[in-house]
Amino acid sequence: MNATDIYEAEGRADDDLHEADIVEWYETRPVTVPAAVAAGSIIAAFTLGALTAVGVLFLTGQLDD
Repeated sequence: MNATDIYEAEGRADDDLHEADIVEWYETRPVTVPAAVAAGSIIAAFTLGALTAVGVLFLTGQLDD
């Protein structure tokens, strides 16, 4: 079975393919983040990591006793 048979089975003629819509592809815009949001997320991630490290050190110190 070739492409022509498939189109004929679906009731399409070859003329239908010539009336196809033109699709235009556009380059996507780069993702932009305000400087304040970027700085805030970096500070929040650092704080969360530091608190996690302090919590792990606290728990391992308690388990040794």
